[in-house]
Amino acid sequence: MPENTTQCAAEVTSYYRHLGENRYESTIHAQGAWNTHEQHMAPVTGIMVHALEQFEPRADMRLARLSFDILGLIPAGAFTIDTTLLRPGKTIELLQAELVAEGRVAVRVTAWRLQTNDTSAVEAYEDEPMDSLESSVPWDGLSSWPGGFIKSVQGRSHPDHRPGRGRAWLHSPYTMLDGGEHSSALVRLLGLADSANGVSARMAPVPGGFMFPNVDLSIHIYREPVGEWLGLDTHVTIAGDGIGLTSSVLNDINGPFARTEQILTIRPIPHRP
Repeated sequence: MPENTTQCAAEVTSYYRHLGENRYESTIHAQGAWNTHEQHMAPVTGIMVHALEQFEPRADMRLARLSFDILGLIPAGAFTIDTTLLRPGKTIELLQAELVAEGRVAVRVTAWRLQTNDTSAVEAYEDEPMDSLESSVPWDGLSSWPGGFIKSVQGRSHPDHRPGRGRAWLHSPYTMLDGGEHSSALVRLLGLADSANGVSARMAPVPGGFMFPNVDLSIHIYREPVGEWLGLDTHVTIAGDGIGLTSSVLNDINGPFARTEQILTIRPIPHRP
C-alpha cells in the first residue's frame, strides 16, 4: 500500500506535495472513495487545473472549458503532470495535460484558453443562483462514503436537498499544495467539483447495491470564481441500460460561474469477501 495512505491526517495540511518541476505526490487527503490505493478525481482535477494555469500563462487569457477523461484507476503516490500546447493562437489556445502514474496515463484533460475582453456592458446570466451560504445548514451527507478526500470536506445544504436532486455547499480547509504554494480560487473550487456525483447520489454505496463512477468530467467556466466555498446545484439521471449522467451548476458566493457534466457507468458493486 502506498505510503500516503498510512499518514496521520492531522499532520498533513495539503492534498499534494510538490516534488519539483512537474512531479507531485498525493497525501491521505486525496485518497479515493472506491479504493484505498487510488486518488479521488476531485483533488486530481484541482492539481491538473493548477498545472494548466502555470503553463505559459498569459494575463489576457483564461481557462474556459476543461474536458477530463479518466483512463482507469488513478494510483495514489507519486506522479507527473505533462502539459503541452496543442493549438497555439493569439486569442484562442488549446492545452493538454496528462497525469502519468505507474508508467501510464491515468487522466487526460484538454482545455480551451480564451482571450478576455471587457464585455461588462452586455454581461448576463441565466442559471439560477443557489440560496446563500448563510441560509444553509450543516450537512454530513458525504459521510456514507469512505476515503481520505471525503473526510477532508466540510458540507452545508439547503432544505430541499434530496437524492438525485440537491443543493449543497462544500469547503476544504486544506491547501492544494504544500509549502504555501499559492493556488487560485479556480483551483480550490474545481478541486471539489467532482464531488457532484456523490453529493446528490440516488443510491448509497452499500454491498449488494450499485456503483456509479464517472469516466469523465466536463467543465464550462463562464465566469472567473472567487472565495473558498463551492455550491453544487445538481441533477442525477439514470437510464435503464447501465449509463447515467450527473449535471451541476457550480456556484461561488456571488452566484453561478460554471456548469459540469459527468457520464456514469452503473454496475453492481462486486462482492468482496
